[in-house]
Amino acid sequence: MPVDRLATGCQPLGFWDGMGLWEQWGINFFPRLGDTMCRAMGGATPGGIPDWLIFAILGLAGAFAVVNVAMLGVPYVILLERKLLGRFQHRVGPNRVGFFGLLQPMADGIKLMTKEDITPRVADKLVFSLAPLVFVVPVLLMFAPLPWAPHAVLADLDVGILYIVAVTSAAEIGVFMGGWSSNNKFSLFGAMRVVALVVSYEIPLVLAIVGVVMLTGSLNLAAIVEGQRFVPNLLWQPLGFIVFMIAVSAELNRAPFDLLEADSELVSGFHTEYSGMKWGVIQIGEYAAIIGFSGIIATLFLSGWKGPAPMPGYLWFVLKMGMIISGFIWVRATIPRLRVDQIMNLGWKFLLPLALINIFVTAGEILAYPDGLPVWLIPVNFAFAAIVVAVAARLLGIQGQPRQVVPAPPVFETMASS
Repeated sequence: MPVDRLATGCQPLGFWDGMGLWEQWGINFFPRLGDTMCRAMGGATPGGIPDWLIFAILGLAGAFAVVNVAMLGVPYVILLERKLLGRFQHRVGPNRVGFFGLLQPMADGIKLMTKEDITPRVADKLVFSLAPLVFVVPVLLMFAPLPWAPHAVLADLDVGILYIVAVTSAAEIGVFMGGWSSNNKFSLFGAMRVVALVVSYEIPLVLAIVGVVMLTGSLNLAAIVEGQRFVPNLLWQPLGFIVFMIAVSAELNRAPFDLLEADSELVSGFHTEYSGMKWGVIQIGEYAAIIGFSGIIATLFLSGWKGPAPMPGYLWFVLKMGMIISGFIWVRATIPRLRVDQIMNLGWKFLLPLALINIFVTAGEILAYPDGLPVWLIPVNFAFAAIVVAVAARLLGIQGQPRQVVPAPPVFETMASS
């Protein structure tokens, strides 16, 4: 009998309980709610409410909580980005609506909901309307296996990280649907760029995860956090962390990989023809993906809910997510947009070899030290990662070239030629 069930003193029986879903949904994620419902509904007594109804109620409650955390977090991540970009560019940012501009997301939401929703006459109206929904639903599904604190996970999947890779890849189908159904060449070009980008960067992203899985021996996200008892995986996997961060930036279509929304050449990319709340749903999906991937990075490389000081796990997890989101914003304000050929070269010729090298090095370390990696390997890993990245950048030609300064012609020569 599980320890959690003994602690609650309530033992509902039935099919769902045999599948272990009561512990997963009722006790682990909502301990008080699960125990209260179990006692109020009769538990194992014949007159109690069926297990499937308890499962449905708890599932809907968990989904409602997670979806609203994502949805309510998006406006304030956008506000944080506008504030930080303002500081980077030596301006104030939004500060008029509410104290310190905190009500600006509410004003933006009201504006979006009251704007006219326009559908082009030549567009495929059904696909055009479904595309934002197809884009945002997989992004929200990625929050299900994220462990926010000990025993606080909506769906404790044994293959949680593979599930996240699968559902996030499906989101790009919505992007392609929106670009194709708009019947606009700029939208179609932006959508096709997404396909090329995802295919190129999905492989190094998955290979970077392999190193973490080899260290922890599990695909379960909660088990990966538990495996980082004393040292976060970032210290054992600096090379994998670099590869994963770059690949995630490309997956999120963040600068400098935002070619699908290159306003200098594609107007607004795949969502050029969208307006009103349809455009708002696309933006919700994009920024919800930033929140979700920040949680994944915190889980895989930064010990998840664990922290050096006694504080609730939820707070540590949210704090790490905020730090990672701020890093994405920092990169956007710093690095200019890359060309298409540069992005393809970076994915196939730079990230893919680095991810493979990281796997072989990690396998060698595990074979050499099966009982646990020694601490002295941490500086060795960082030095090796720095050397490998520098050599790969040199071979690829992205190390930066000194600017060739052409001297201006003398004034009298210019006057004579005119």
